[in-house]
Amino acid sequence: MEGPKNELVNWLIDEEKQLKVVSVVGFGGLGKTTLANDVYRKLKGDFAFGAFVPVSQKPNIPNLLRSLLSQLGTHASIDASNSDLIDELRECLQTKRYLIIIDDLWDVSAWEFIKCAFPENDLASRVIVTTRSLEVATACCSPHHEYILQMKPLSNEDSRQLFFGRIFGSEDVCPNHLRDISVEILKKCGGLPLAIISIAGLLASEGPKEEEWEHVRSSLGSMSGTKLTLNRMRQILNLSYKDLPSHLKTCLLYLAMYPEDYTINRSNLERQWMAEGFISKENGQDVEKNARNYFNELVNRSLVLPVEFDCEGAVTKCKVHDMMLDLILLKCKEENFLSIVDGSEAITEEGYKVRRLSLRLNDSDNEILPGHISLSQVRSIMIFGDFGKTPPLSKFKFLRVLFAENHRRMDLAGMSELYQLRYVMTGALDGLQLPRQIRGLQQLETLDIYNSSIPSDIVHLPHLSHLGIGYACKLPDGIGNMKSLRFLRGFHLNFEKNSLHNYKGLGELTNMRNLSLCGYLEDQDPGVRRMDVLCSSLRKLCRLESLYICHIEGCMDGLSPPCSLQRLHARGFGRRDCWFSRVPNWTRELHNLHELQLQVDELLDDGVGILAVLPSLVHLNLHVRRSPKQMIIIDGRGAFPVLKHFEIRLSRASYLIFQSGAMPMVQRLGLSFNMDVQNGAGPAGIEYLAALEEVSTWIVCLDATESQKSCAESAFRSIVDRHPDNPRTVVHFSEYPFFLDD
Repeated sequence: MEGPKNELVNWLIDEEKQLKVVSVVGFGGLGKTTLANDVYRKLKGDFAFGAFVPVSQKPNIPNLLRSLLSQLGTHASIDASNSDLIDELRECLQTKRYLIIIDDLWDVSAWEFIKCAFPENDLASRVIVTTRSLEVATACCSPHHEYILQMKPLSNEDSRQLFFGRIFGSEDVCPNHLRDISVEILKKCGGLPLAIISIAGLLASEGPKEEEWEHVRSSLGSMSGTKLTLNRMRQILNLSYKDLPSHLKTCLLYLAMYPEDYTINRSNLERQWMAEGFISKENGQDVEKNARNYFNELVNRSLVLPVEFDCEGAVTKCKVHDMMLDLILLKCKEENFLSIVDGSEAITEEGYKVRRLSLRLNDSDNEILPGHISLSQVRSIMIFGDFGKTPPLSKFKFLRVLFAENHRRMDLAGMSELYQLRYVMTGALDGLQLPRQIRGLQQLETLDIYNSSIPSDIVHLPHLSHLGIGYACKLPDGIGNMKSLRFLRGFHLNFEKNSLHNYKGLGELTNMRNLSLCGYLEDQDPGVRRMDVLCSSLRKLCRLESLYICHIEGCMDGLSPPCSLQRLHARGFGRRDCWFSRVPNWTRELHNLHELQLQVDELLDDGVGILAVLPSLVHLNLHVRRSPKQMIIIDGRGAFPVLKHFEIRLSRASYLIFQSGAMPMVQRLGLSFNMDVQNGAGPAGIEYLAALEEVSTWIVCLDATESQKSCAESAFRSIVDRHPDNPRTVVHFSEYPFFLDD
């Protein structure tokens, strides 16, 4: 896509000061969103504000406007009207240079409304619109129709590169007996990237077996040429679907419970699959590992699109391409797998059996489900939308999954009678209250709810493995009984929220994999140091992989976690969150640690030395609270052997030095430091980071003029420019003081 990408970039970075709107138009599956994403990532650092907003075929304008505001760092009030939201957006953007992506716009009327949010501020702001409709593309660019980029199918060379790269890594590795078949298969894909990666994903799963490749070629029928049609694309995607084993087909169909363009959290999805009974439990297999394998298989087959990754490259969030979603919905209808009700689509058949229900509320007080519909067989219900009437839970006798994203009128009173319930997630909402007794929910595996009082009999739920509660919630005594817990978010260290009995009980939860601590650590029991009790319990959690210490203020020098940790987050984003005097000595024992976030008072040579020899450390985020008293030197003698992402907040960046050969694997470097013209514009030796691809920096500039900011940015960029590979550089400015000495 280098040609279209360069053309689009050139349109956006010209000298024109007026607001410019450019359109990318083409058939579904041609890569419009991928192109817009690539350009957005490349250029967003050159703009003060940036946002990427998917629209979808049935746009929810209020949600779209709120998403824009959220990405710009502003949150509108719940009661704000569309005109209020437009006014807020205009005010926010009026004095800023902005880059906005409006992805997958379907009709002109939506554009006529959305465009009102973009002020003509003569600051060279830019908007990119992607669409399948030439009429929409023309309307968005009017009267400058020369800024319409019409996507074309991939060339033969690019098609081969994408196809063979996906299956073998490169065309050179392709066995000779598969080359002729490959050429014929590629012809039938017509240069459509989505078709190519779908077929490549299918073939990659089969391995280099000639009979399987022949089967795919014959299954694609007589399709040839370059004419792009919906039926042709659906036929190709259907082939990928038919090749799935039955358990993966079921998991794929479940994705249609989520709205179009929804960003799906992998962990939530896997636990929903588990609650539905989709995941194999044979031969004593770990169900959570099997669920992860199912998800990864869908990713590897290119049936879902990765959106976000963790530091180890694992997909954490995904989406479904709208053309794949069309096919999934078609299959769901054929099999009566699920029902979607959104106001425009209603269930009208008498005696219709609803097995799974996705409610898309339209913020009205009207009941969108007909009264005659039986809900007793519903196994999953997902509710999207802030307001709107929903059926009472008492009607869902066999419910297993309850997912309500931000629904503000959810009545959970009938939940205690849903004896098949396995999964409950209600989002971060105030006002929702669990029933006083839930001991009858003996099958419950996941409970994720904020800001509700927690029933005392929760400690008697034998299968509860995932418990997420708000940071203001109090756990009842007896959590040591909850032996199945693997995930606990919201263990509060404050005396009023957790008793000493629970501190000790925490050590009994030996299946724990993921733990989040919060609150204030206070010694309110005479003669007892709570930190000692906490550490004693933590050391018993020999399977603990992730420890998050958040919303805690104070020194944590006494902490001593188990050596099994793979992830440790022990810092916040402010100056007064939890911190350590120095890098703790026990850190050297964490040989499995992949990801570390740490806040320290000072960073000395011994601290750097401890971190430098961690054999598995991939992601390191350090915040040094006080001005350095000595140079911080990263040497090149085998230090940080596998580190790929390094972020550091250091008030005086000139005290940081990278020596030749330092951090040989680091691809991304993040820096935050005070603007300091006298002592240097940044660290020395960035040019020695051999694998560096991207540099992102926040320069703290209290009361600085625009001229001073410009000089600071130029000086920093000149340092990065010494790198032979010209890594992408993004510079931001902040007026928030990160450091204690500010």
